[in-house]
Amino acid sequence: MEQLSYFYTSIIGLSEEEALIHTSRFEKITVPKKTIILRKGTTEDYLYFIAEGIIRFFVQKPHPTEPDKEITFSFAVKNTFCSAYDSFITRDPCQYSIETIKHTVLYRIHFDDLQYLYENTAIGNYLGRISAEQLYVKKTQREMSLLMYSAEEKYQNLLKEHPEYIHEIPLKYIASYLGITPQALSRIRKNA
Repeated sequence: MEQLSYFYTSIIGLSEEEALIHTSRFEKITVPKKTIILRKGTTEDYLYFIAEGIIRFFVQKPHPTEPDKEITFSFAVKNTFCSAYDSFITRDPCQYSIETIKHTVLYRIHFDDLQYLYENTAIGNYLGRISAEQLYVKKTQREMSLLMYSAEEKYQNLLKEHPEYIHEIPLKYIASYLGITPQALSRIRKNA
């Protein structure tokens, strides 16, 4: 719980007492690598804080004559919050899946507990707004990247902004995230 407390006190600026009220609602879980933590078609009940590990978000694109193709569209790394946030807030089934890439330690808070914090703490709504704003900015940046940059430029941006992705995430997931084949990614890396 130390990392989560540190996040609340040092990054967000809560007092230790306020941080304790919030962190006491979280549950620590340890998840092995390659574990689905949310399957498409189920409703997201948790908001997660990643203390250790990497998570990927992916869809399965059906193909009429071949096996379904997985397309990775986002990653979440240590010291960040993540969730199938659209499903979490709408309470509708999720259209994608979430999987751990490596051994992952998470602190999770249930939807009902988060609603309790929103309703019963002065800072709760502020934290919810900040989290939603950060997720919105990340989503918009990803959409703009897909529209504006070549695969090589997207790779260079990823390398500059998140070098931990390059070293810890299997290349097939990075290639999928960039919208290219693993072979094209190998060529880009060779020329970089």
